[in-house]
Amino acid sequence: MLLIKNCNVIFPEGIEKKNVLVENSKIKEITNSDKYLCDTLEGEGLYLSPGFIDVHIHGSGGYDVMDGRYESIDKISEIIADFGTTSFVPTTMTFDSKKIKTAVKIVSEAKKKGTSGANVLGCHLEGPFINREAIGAHDINCVLDGSVENFKEIIGESERDIVSVTLAPEVGNNKELIKYLYKKGIVASIGHSKASYEEAVEAINLGISHSTHIFNAMPIFHHRNPGIIGAIFDNNITTEIIADGIINSYTALRVVCNQKKVDDIIIVTDAIMYSNMDDGKYLINNEELNISNSKAELKSGVLAGSITMLNKAVKNVYNNTNCSLHEVIKMVTINPAKHCKVDNSKGSIMQGFDADIIIFDGELNIKNVIVNGRMIRHK
Repeated sequence: MLLIKNCNVIFPEGIEKKNVLVENSKIKEITNSDKYLCDTLEGEGLYLSPGFIDVHIHGSGGYDVMDGRYESIDKISEIIADFGTTSFVPTTMTFDSKKIKTAVKIVSEAKKKGTSGANVLGCHLEGPFINREAIGAHDINCVLDGSVENFKEIIGESERDIVSVTLAPEVGNNKELIKYLYKKGIVASIGHSKASYEEAVEAINLGISHSTHIFNAMPIFHHRNPGIIGAIFDNNITTEIIADGIINSYTALRVVCNQKKVDDIIIVTDAIMYSNMDDGKYLINNEELNISNSKAELKSGVLAGSITMLNKAVKNVYNNTNCSLHEVIKMVTINPAKHCKVDNSKGSIMQGFDADIIIFDGELNIKNVIVNGRMIRHK
């Protein structure tokens, strides 16, 4: 057993000074007592929260989900755990459908087998059922018409391991796919789309419950043509926000936090394989990519995802919005846990929940990371 003493414990509704007792892989007790014969960790002046959950991440440290190798998923899990992420949803890109199928299979394997670092909760398909006119850094030649048949072909026997699918409701047979995903309990997310406000609202009524990286790869908001962004703000769906201060400005972060309920916001990294690497020139999807000053940019000027780690994104939201600390922590713990349908075991500091725990100081510098009761980082 391990007793973590005198921490400011972050709960969904506030912060209290408590002791947290961990036994094996679970939170055994939240208590005021320190009368236990076990190892102790002093947390005076520090904060304790559930581990972060990243529901949109492509890679890190030179490893990519699209590598189609268990070793890549495992390495990503190790890297991001060091920055406070204790669970994640490996995210595919719009590539050749055979490569996507292989990647999905490997993510399923990693979920079942387990990893050295952060837990794998399932797979996020970002594409290939997207709009070619909102392609971003995806491969325009690999976009597929949205259909239940194409979806089933790509995911093979891994349907139970699909957490979410990003799609453009206005193209192909994606309306039918949205209805199918809703029926199966898979999150249908609007993204990489040119849908009008009316098309987006129709899609929400059909089963869209989430939006992928708000503001990015979608039309800008206009007062006479509010589009997808208007639909997101006008309906009670959840939304991701990439909080790196580059892909989205701090003003944009404040707008989202002012317009959406705290419970409806999920902070993500959308991190690519070159996150946590040195500045320089690399290749992504056979295009030159320049990493410089925390920015990942194609020759065309298109930003190719973020290279910010999740702890920095959390710090950015906390330092640049009016949200309190416990509200910001909800955006990377209980909110994504609900998104992944694991909020009965993860995302909160509660008795009986998985011991996925992080400890950090007042500047949000990560000190300790515990995954499934196992100390991953100790500083």
